[in-house]
Amino acid sequence: MKKLSKFLAMALAAALSMSALAGCGGTTEPPADTGETAEAATTKVGFIYIGSQNDGGYSQAQHNGTKAVEEYFGDKVETIIAENVAEEKQTVKTTAINMIDQGAAIVIGTSFGFMDALEELATEYPEVTFLHFSGNKMNDTNFGNYFGAMEEPRYLSGILAGMMTETNKLGYVAAFPYTEVHIGIDAFALGAQSVNPDVEVKVVYTNSWGDPAGEKAAAESLLAQDCDIITQHADSAGPQLAAEAAGKLAIGYNLDNSEIVPGAFLTAPVWHHDKYLVPTIEKIIDGTYVPESYYGTMQDGYIGLAPMTDLVPQEVQDKVNEVAAQMEAGEYPIFAGPIYDTEGNVLVAEGETLDRAGIWTVMQSLVKGVSAVN
Repeated sequence: MKKLSKFLAMALAAALSMSALAGCGGTTEPPADTGETAEAATTKVGFIYIGSQNDGGYSQAQHNGTKAVEEYFGDKVETIIAENVAEEKQTVKTTAINMIDQGAAIVIGTSFGFMDALEELATEYPEVTFLHFSGNKMNDTNFGNYFGAMEEPRYLSGILAGMMTETNKLGYVAAFPYTEVHIGIDAFALGAQSVNPDVEVKVVYTNSWGDPAGEKAAAESLLAQDCDIITQHADSAGPQLAAEAAGKLAIGYNLDNSEIVPGAFLTAPVWHHDKYLVPTIEKIIDGTYVPESYYGTMQDGYIGLAPMTDLVPQEVQDKVNEVAAQMEAGEYPIFAGPIYDTEGNVLVAEGETLDRAGIWTVMQSLVKGVSAVN
């Protein structure tokens, strides 16, 4: 055994000597490319959706932002997508941790109910950056939130509806009696009232963000009350389909559904999530990101109105475009007094204009001219 060990030691020494010589010479081939450099340059980004990426509404609009990220960054970014994730804290945490285990350096939650889970994860995973849509929580290091002034295109769609209605009754399918939803209802009603003081807005809550059958049924109940234009703050195209089936008109939400409901679709308040996601992810990759509470507007292009279809008369389009231009110039505040609630109480005094903080504090009630059924 000693003799064999001596032989092995001599052989090993010779091999090491040859390796050293080869390292000093210029004739050795370079090591093969293992792909490690390319992998290190790729940032993995996880997106968590409450619905499916082709739901015809909310989650599809979110997914359009994801696709814009993929197109812009190319090989620099790899996306990980989780669909139909329930707004339950442990479910969200498990989904996000799975993404982190796959190498995600950025995790983006796209529904309000994901907020608390992401807040906890931001503490547990300080090396990961978390972004949350529609919430209000954040920190100073790795957790930011983003949303938009959807009240602006809601108001514009109200102008359109107020000018086009023949019954002066407008139907609104709403998810929950939450502040966010009420802001949209109020903006829509105020827009309609600005051109038609006789208009009424009737609201039915579905008590769900995503319930296609329930949303369609809610629209049908509004149509039965003589509402001739239906709009919504709900995820699916159900209300628009109900309006088309009844020979009435619809204003959608989240997406341009003119090809899905061509006989009814007028326009829709829509999101342009790429306007926030692309520059923010770029900052995170560059190491320059600082958490913020972003609130996009029509002025910066984050939110807007889908192209009005041929069902909208030209004079209506002209009026909507006139006000939209003022909004885009930052010259048309939505919530300017006097504004009254359904009981006649003053919400916004004459001469007063609400800023972002004021909107989310004051506009929790429904405005005069709106009636709701839970």
